[in-house]
Amino acid sequence: MNYYQQASNEVLKPYIRCFWWLDNDSSENLDYTILPDGFFDIIVRFENYKYQSTVLTGLYTKEVEVVIPPNHQFFGIQFKLQAVEYIFCESIAPLLNSEKKIPNVFWNLNSFDFFEKLDTIDTLSSIISKEVNKENNLDNRKLNLFSLLSKTKGNHSVSYFADNVFWSSRQINRYFNKMFGLSLKSYCNILRCSASFKDIKKGDLLSNQNYFDRSHFNKEIKKYTNHTPKNLSNNENDRFLQISIIPNK
Repeated sequence: MNYYQQASNEVLKPYIRCFWWLDNDSSENLDYTILPDGFFDIIVRFENYKYQSTVLTGLYTKEVEVVIPPNHQFFGIQFKLQAVEYIFCESIAPLLNSEKKIPNVFWNLNSFDFFEKLDTIDTLSSIISKEVNKENNLDNRKLNLFSLLSKTKGNHSVSYFADNVFWSSRQINRYFNKMFGLSLKSYCNILRCSASFKDIKKGDLLSNQNYFDRSHFNKEIKKYTNHTPKNLSNNENDRFLQISIIPNK
């Protein structure tokens, strides 16, 4: 497998985590497990570099098994939660643990030359920036909440976030369920689980993400990944994609 990842520019950093490219140039199927990480994606699928389809995913609260056939490629844009309202302007709650096909001409994704990755990413960034600029009614409570979630990796109670952004817990949960399909507490648990992947890759089977003890850590990791931290750490055949692509540092 060939995997490439590019961070977004500073303008889009609040909305996009990264652009990515995955290419199975082998003669065999590649089997992967995608773990919940708190982001959602647009994924463009190719066969022998010929465009096939584009899908939009929702958030995932459980692992997803994927098979990538030989000579298939994927280009993806991984979005942060604030992109839902300020780029797509629609809820992704119906897409929880699923995806939907979107028109081939969306953002001209069916016409780019993906051999020229950096040029394609620059062009797409310009297109997406225009979508953000259409929205003038930015809600500072929401933006502050998203920023705080990112900084803390979800390592606080719902009441902590509510108090710090001056927005009631009930209103926040209503917003999260309406726009993303899950509660703030569930989302925080996923963020904390995802933040543990670096520790797990290093063989730290307790992590530093403020779990009560090893038993609590094991239970929470298995709840969202269906695997124990030990199984994730072993990562047999590089099965767990998010863990495999973490740099060995």
